[in-house]
Amino acid sequence: MLPNYISQLMVEAIKKAQKKGELPAFDIPAIVIERPKDPSHGDYATPVALGLARYARMAPVQIAEKIIKRVKAVDFIDEITVAHPGFINVRLSTAWLAQQVETILAEGDQFGHIELSDKKVQVEYISANPTGPLTVGSGRNAILGDTLANVLAAAGYDVQREYYVNDVGTQVDNMGKALYARYAQALGQGVPNPDEYQGYYLVEMGQVLAADVGDQYLHVDEADALAFMRRYALDGIIASLKEDAALIGVEFDRWFSEQSLYDDGTYGKVFNFLSQRNMILERDGAIWLKSDDENDKENVIVRSDGRPTYFASDIAYVYNKLNIRGFDWAIYVWGADHHGHVKRVKKVTEVLGEDPDKIEIILYQLVTITRDGVPVRQSKRTGDFITAREVVEEIGADAFRFMLLTRSADSQMELDLTLATKQSNENPVFYVQYGHARIASIFRKAEEEGATMDGGDVALLTHPSELDLIRQMLRLRETVADVVETLGPHQLTYYAQDLASAFHAFYRDCRVVTPEDPAITAARLKLVNAAKITLANTLRLMGMSAPERM
Repeated sequence: MLPNYISQLMVEAIKKAQKKGELPAFDIPAIVIERPKDPSHGDYATPVALGLARYARMAPVQIAEKIIKRVKAVDFIDEITVAHPGFINVRLSTAWLAQQVETILAEGDQFGHIELSDKKVQVEYISANPTGPLTVGSGRNAILGDTLANVLAAAGYDVQREYYVNDVGTQVDNMGKALYARYAQALGQGVPNPDEYQGYYLVEMGQVLAADVGDQYLHVDEADALAFMRRYALDGIIASLKEDAALIGVEFDRWFSEQSLYDDGTYGKVFNFLSQRNMILERDGAIWLKSDDENDKENVIVRSDGRPTYFASDIAYVYNKLNIRGFDWAIYVWGADHHGHVKRVKKVTEVLGEDPDKIEIILYQLVTITRDGVPVRQSKRTGDFITAREVVEEIGADAFRFMLLTRSADSQMELDLTLATKQSNENPVFYVQYGHARIASIFRKAEEEGATMDGGDVALLTHPSELDLIRQMLRLRETVADVVETLGPHQLTYYAQDLASAFHAFYRDCRVVTPEDPAITAARLKLVNAAKITLANTLRLMGMSAPERM
């Protein structure tokens, strides 16, 4: 990528200046390459000379002048200049920029992919208790995790997407009891409503079950009936969750059962591991993990009644990920209400003999749904909470994904249903996708007029709007790298809007199909085809479609 090349050129130039005696000897720090806020200053800039002043004992401007004098000439740089108080600005070559259109066309669907790492990484997301339909909040979790997984794959990582199914414990037991009550009610039994899980979905599930099996579970041992209800509810909710996930373009490589950690002996193995290393203690009839705060009840592994806690499962799950399945990096996407567990899971990773940096936890904030600025809190259909499915049915999967990706995970966000359906530039989803559809219309017009891009000479692309569009297209690789570095997939939405804006400006300023000038027509058709590829690849990274018509 260009920033890396430019950084290396600066390092080589500093070393040459030191060898020539123009700069004193010192260890060269990491060189930051930035994009200037004012494009008139150039395409890239570095403040390296400012940071070297204390080592070189001279003014930053003087240091910068000595550095640029020693920068090796390369084809992609037109000029390098110094700006006070010592910034080094780099301007790309016009001829080189134009030639990048051919590169984008040659790379096609792979344009924007980079080779950062081939490490094995797991991204675990959604993982909501399987006790109800996918909520909008969990939908944000899904979009963050899924988009990040897409970008990591584009950066060369070996990615596995996983949903961790919490099928152990009180929550699913209570769901089984609630389904039994709804099943009995569907058969006319005077059973009171359940204290928990009163949603419509279990009412419907109870009615379907009653129609399928009749009253047979009213006449069996209660424990057997509840065990069946628990399994039936769990299977039904998971099937529904898979449908909801597919509706927003999310598919997992694995749905991992928490229960499997106990069935396959992983939990026992981890418990013995901790015991042998004197990392657990017994107190008040329970078993605790030793920690800095021995009174923190969240550190209980086994309750006094012998049941393992969620924390016990978390420990076994970390062990499974890193020690058994051998992931080099495990990324969790959790709601912000789990912030207290982050330090705990990191500590456990260290206790298990692994590098805590192998674990990364992204915390996301809540989503507020509004319509015309007014909060929407209840489903019109059921009077219950609003599900992700209902929102998708109203605004579409693409708008759902894009809108839930427009803020960093640590920011609370508002999903405006009215804005998400507007067919105007005010709607960022429409604005970006319309760019792709407009390009498709250009090619339809070209076909009607017999114009093609065959033989197009990209050297003819010299208009400022043409070059600005190319500059924006080349940012895709850097955006992919930035998303990986920061684990911030929201950056894709900003990039997509910048790219669409550059294309719309080009379309305003430059006529593409020009019958009186077939040479410029062919060159510009190559440019817009490269833009179409870049827009489509960006949309694909966000899990969205690239429409041909709108």
